[in-house]
Parts: sequence; structure tokens; C-alpha cells
Amino acid sequence: MLGGSFDPPHKGHLFISLEAIKILKLDEVWWIVTPQNPLKISKPATYHERVMNCRNLTRNYPIIVKEIEKKIGSSYSYKTLNYILNYYKNIKFFWLMGADNLISFHKWQKWQKIFDNMSIVIFKRHGYNTRALKSIASKKYIQSKILGSDIILENFNKLPSWTIVENKEIKISSTEIRNQREKLRGKN
Repeated sequence: MLGGSFDPPHKGHLFISLEAIKILKLDEVWWIVTPQNPLKISKPATYHERVMNCRNLTRNYPIIVKEIEKKIGSSYSYKTLNYILNYYKNIKFFWLMGADNLISFHKWQKWQKIFDNMSIVIFKRHGYNTRALKSIASKKYIQSKILGSDIILENFNKLPSWTIVENKEIKISSTEIRNQREKLRGKN
């Protein structure tokens, strides 16, 4: 699962999803589009626009856009994951995220509950990796870290479990895309 605002979704989201499918031998990745990220103050594109953009980008890929947070009225990942783990009891899930999210993960509501209930797979992001490794979450769960050379499904059976993937770094972010759009609007 890859959760987020997806404002807008981009090739970085697609890349880590496809890498996760390959590395973890997954059947599919779910994109969980949040109606409103509680840590982001700025007003995103409408929820409907973001969902449609995700569906357009993921067409022809084994990626399913899910509207679970809207369905259950949640804007907190731990509530969403709790729902998913209770509703889909026979499926092994992985929480996918970029290294930038690991830096501030300790600010998420009940972040330790997420670590304790689902395996987490971190993908490197240009400019964030060193700080991610020094983050509060990384330090707290250092004993549960699976080394990149040991990324096999059996090593994720015990929780907590997490890893950082040695992936090719994509230098793109939704924030950069939004900022470029604003600059273009200002020139017109």
C-alpha cells in the first residue's frame, strides 16, 4: 500500500509501486488516496481530481486506486491500516513510503502502532536518505530493520519489520510539480 495526497500523482509514485511489486513479489499495490492529509495545511486539488489523476496514471499497471479513507471517514493512516488489517485478514500487506516520510513519521498519529502492525518498506529519495536514517522512527526501530540484502518475504513475518530499498532515486515530488504549475500560472 502506498498512501498519500497524490497531489498530483507522478512517476515517482509509479516507480516505487512497480519496484515494490518486483522486489516483494506482490500481486498488486494499492494506492490509498487521503481526502485530507492532516500534516499538510495547503488546500490540495479536489479529492475527485486526485483520484481520477491516480487512476489515469496507473491504468495498465497492477496498481489499484482505493478510496478506503473516504469510505471509513479517516484521515489518519493508523485508522485506515487498522480497518484494512481487520477487513482483509488473510493478506500480507506492506506500507510503502519515501524516505522523506520516515523523517517526520514520529509526527503521525499513533505512528508506533503502524510500525507494530504492518511491515514498512522505505524507498530512497534524493536529499532525504541521511536524515531518514537518523530519524526518531529509524532509531526506535533499528533492531527491527531488515538489511537490503535480506529482502525476502519470510523476513517480514515477524513484526515490527522494516527496510530501506536500495532503489534508483527519482528526483521529483508533488510539491515541485505544484510549484512549477504556479510559476507557469504567474507568467500568463
